[in-house]
Amino acid sequence: MALVAPETRGDPESPLVWTTKSTRNLAEALAGDGHQVSDRTVARMLRAQGFSLQANSKVTEGRQHVDRDAQFGYLNAAVLEHLAVGAPVVSVDTKKKELVGEFHNGGREYQPTGAPVKVNVHDFPDPELGKAIPYGIYDLAANTGWVSVGADHDTSAFAVQTLRRWWHTVGRHRYPGTDRLLICADGGGSNGYRVRAWKIELAAFAAETGLTITVCHLPPGTSKWNKIEHRLFSQITLNWRGRPLTSHQIIVELIGATSTATGLTVYAELDTGTYPIGVKYTNKQVDALPITRHKFHGEWNYTFAPTSADTPTPT
Repeated sequence: MALVAPETRGDPESPLVWTTKSTRNLAEALAGDGHQVSDRTVARMLRAQGFSLQANSKVTEGRQHVDRDAQFGYLNAAVLEHLAVGAPVVSVDTKKKELVGEFHNGGREYQPTGAPVKVNVHDFPDPELGKAIPYGIYDLAANTGWVSVGADHDTSAFAVQTLRRWWHTVGRHRYPGTDRLLICADGGGSNGYRVRAWKIELAAFAAETGLTITVCHLPPGTSKWNKIEHRLFSQITLNWRGRPLTSHQIIVELIGATSTATGLTVYAELDTGTYPIGVKYTNKQVDALPITRHKFHGEWNYTFAPTSADTPTPT
């Protein structure tokens, strides 16, 4: 027990300084002290003392905001309010960027024995194929997903363009007569609550569609709680596991083929548009938008009125 105690591992006098707690190392250390035991015996001793092999557990979220739970309650109330009147509620986010080409993809799938799919040893991006940027929309009420696979940059313009395509293709037909939309988003990335371009683009979208658009952000450090992560992105990852993503079209097809026994269906399309980075706006331009910040954490919760206005010019 002294050999495996946390305070002993870093002790300069310990025989296991900066080494792993493997059973073989422990057996050798015990042998050095005159105890002749095998690594299997050490394993049995560890189990008897309540030890087991464990991986890291991603549970620490860092410093929690004092109003974290209150924001979850506020967001949930907004979701219930919109669903009660038949208004659409969507969860949005960007999935992890994927290298396009003959690259390793985690997971396994059935192949003839001894004939695995051969991929590149190194994961250096292909200069011609580049990366795929999947931006997703998960419709809570309909249990459906929409994913635009971009090839340029993950910007606010790209994110809102995905919302625009979803609305004109699916949303307005699925929710006829509705006059509002609720967007649930995490706090960072192209749809972060600090991103001015996100608000500029949403204001233009509201004016185009006549929708009153409300945005509620998840509190900082809780992006993994976003519904789209568990209901859509996890299923996409399972569907293409063990398959090299050799082209943007293959990625679109694999995403579009995602479904679950609980009824999830996904539509995917390729977005070949260009979305330049470095587009900046000022706080004054954002304040001039038809935006109403809610009394409770207006930086996380705000609403755009469908008022026509000139799109601000980037600085």
